[in-house]
Parts: sequence; C-alpha cells; structure tokens
Amino acid sequence: MSFPLVDGCSDTSEVVDHCREFDQTCDDAIIEAEGERAEEVCSPEIVETALRWLAIRKDGGPLGFLLYAIDDPSSDSAVMLGCLVRKTASMPSATPEARALALWGLLLDEIGKIGTVGRSRRRGALIAAFRLRPEPGSGLDWEPTLDGRFGQLKELPGVFKSLAPSTTTPMHKAWKRALTDRLAPCLSQRLESLGRDGSSWSAYEEIGRALSAGFEDEVGFSSPVTPLGRRAPSRGAQPVFMELMIVTVTMTRKAATRRITERNIVACEDGVETYRARALTGWTDELAPIPINAIWGCRVETSPGRRPGDPMMVDLRFPRILRKGDRHRFVSEAIEDDLDEERLWINVDVDHHGIAAGVVGTDGEPTSGLTLRVRFDDVVPEACWWYAEQTDYERYLRPPDGDRHLLEVRHGSVEHNFLELCHPREAYGIAFRWPQEIS
Repeated sequence: MSFPLVDGCSDTSEVVDHCREFDQTCDDAIIEAEGERAEEVCSPEIVETALRWLAIRKDGGPLGFLLYAIDDPSSDSAVMLGCLVRKTASMPSATPEARALALWGLLLDEIGKIGTVGRSRRRGALIAAFRLRPEPGSGLDWEPTLDGRFGQLKELPGVFKSLAPSTTTPMHKAWKRALTDRLAPCLSQRLESLGRDGSSWSAYEEIGRALSAGFEDEVGFSSPVTPLGRRAPSRGAQPVFMELMIVTVTMTRKAATRRITERNIVACEDGVETYRARALTGWTDELAPIPINAIWGCRVETSPGRRPGDPMMVDLRFPRILRKGDRHRFVSEAIEDDLDEERLWINVDVDHHGIAAGVVGTDGEPTSGLTLRVRFDDVVPEACWWYAEQTDYERYLRPPDGDRHLLEVRHGSVEHNFLELCHPREAYGIAFRWPQEIS
C-alpha cells in the first residue's frame, strides 16, 4: 500500500503551539475519552480524540492497537478507541481480526480521499501519523514519536515545492487541518451508518486485508502489544480471558495433593456469573472427582455430571455478575487424598478464550500470563520440563540435554513462566520423570 505525496498547499512558518506536541496533551485526551466511552454516538470530537491517541503511540502500529481494543475490552486501547471499535460489532459473525481489518480499511479509504489535488501535504501528514508507506516500495522506517515522523516527512522529495522548512510546524498544521476538518467528521458519519447496517463492513475488510499485505510490521500486525494470532475459542468455551493465572502445586511423594489456582480474568461477554473448575486425576487425565474449594472471590456450586458416571460439575460463582470487559480475581484449590495417584505432569487445559503472554516484574513475580509452580517433598524427579501444545505422548518424552524446555529443580521446587500467549483449546504444563524404584 502507498499514498502519493506532493505539496498541495502554500508553505507557512506559522507556529502552531497547541498542536505541536500531542504527547504533552495525551493525559487530557485520556480523561476526555474515558468520560465519553459510554456514548453510542461517535461524534467528530470523540473520533478525533481516538485518532490522536492512536497516532501518538510509540510502541506499535495502529492496526495492532485496533485489534487489542476489540480483543481486550478492559485494555487502555479499548478505553481510548471504544467509539471506533464498537461500531464493528454490527459485522455478522466476525472475528476480532476481521473487525480490526475492516476498521483499518475504512481508515485507509478515508485517508485516500483527503486532499484537494492529486497529492497533498495534509494526506502526507496522515500517512506519517499512521505509519503508512509514502511511495510504492518505500522502505521508510518511521520514528516512534509523531514529531519524529513529521521530521522524516518534511525531508521526503515532493512534500515541499522548494526547500524543506527548518521545523515540523507546517506538518503539525497540516495534520490538524486534515484530522479536524476532514478525517474525523467523515469517519464519524461513516461509522454511524455502518453501526446501523453492518453489511458494508466486508468491503472495508477486503481493503484492510489487501492493503496490509506485505508490510505487517509497519501497521502493527506483529506488534508485541497485541494478541493478534490468538486462535478462536470453541463454541462452548468459557467466556473469559485470563490476564494472569498462577498454579501452585504441592506434591506428596509422586501425588499432587494440593493445587491452588489464582486467576485474574476479563469477561468476554455480558452476564458472566461463574467459572467451571475442572480437576482431573491420573497421568491420562481420566475423569475422577477431586474436591475443589473456594478460597477467595468465589463460592462453590456443584451439579450432577452430564452423563452417568461423570463426576460432579463444580462452578465457582462470583460475588457479582460480570459485564463484558469487567475484571475479577478469584482463587480456588483442589485437594487429592490418594497418595498412590502418580502424576507425570501438571497440566492446564485452556477451555476459555486464552491466557495473556507472560510478563515477569523486576521482583521476579509474574504480572501477567500463565505461571506454574511445583513444590516437591523428599521425592524429587530426576528431570522436569515444560511443554506447550503437545499430545499426551509428546509431553511424556524427556527433551535432550541442553534443550530450553528442561527445568532445574531448586530447593525442592520448580517454576516456569509461559512467555507466549496460551491459546484456546490447547494444553500447557510441566512434566516429570521420576527416579526408578529399586526393588
């Protein structure tokens, strides 16, 4: 994708202080957006605030933030971009990726219409603000700050008829004119129409997908701040996303006698009241009843299994009904009394919308993602390793010496933080190889 550039306006050296440094006014924009996020109408002023926030991001491309806003309703991106992304809910049966691409396609289409001549400085300012390609085949690596990008823009051939100005003031002025006078009002009007009738979103999705091909890093597809690429959950998946999940297991001999699970969740839909807890025994995870207790932020409710012989189903009921985007923290434990129940691994099945990528703070404590901790008694495995998205047979195989999956047992404990996103319908865990008993 590329957008042509040339000077379509007369040069000016007028200082526009109030639009020069958007980073300094970001806090005011955030306050304004938070107060307006519940509004159903996307006024030009609200759209402009959202686009300003999107343009001043330093750590990723716009498309990544659009997707993050759709995928995580509790995120800062969702707070700031809610007026934009909410309208994509009218797309029938669309995935978060499709919704983000459709919104991106709409933005690109409107940017392409800016300018009274074939090529204009106002369009150029928008190209720099949203990190687009100024020319076909351009390998320009945009600066992280908006002012830095405008500095790059003024040096490009054709942006000015004569010598480039010594400051980026003309670029900031062109950006303000393009955003306030054209882009925000046009997007506001189009979003209101698409919010009422989502049938036209598919055309914009095609634009977004086609014009994003080949330069994913520039638009944010590969941005680390977005969970783009998360696989779709199953139809019966629990409607929550785990921001943080810490599983602490106490082993007695070779049995997992106590398993405490801390969960920080975000509701993915309105009306979330419970979380179904599953505690499975045996190295083959055969269904068997294990008592589950509520420790914090929930209470236990049981009901008969769906089929004869199935264990009781355990639901952890929350103190309040969660709406989409609401966060909640709760803790439960599972108790195993059978000390002869040998465990070959500690496993987490992702039966919901996924677990965030892992982040560990400077103090060594996890702040997001999945963390497994296992404490052994006097029987310590001769080898431990972590696994992700493997079959039962694959996880049973010990990795070779030097493999990054091998874990060291220190002071009778082993721990692993899963730094990658944990996908729905997959399994993650720590496996053991126990020492052979001498008869």
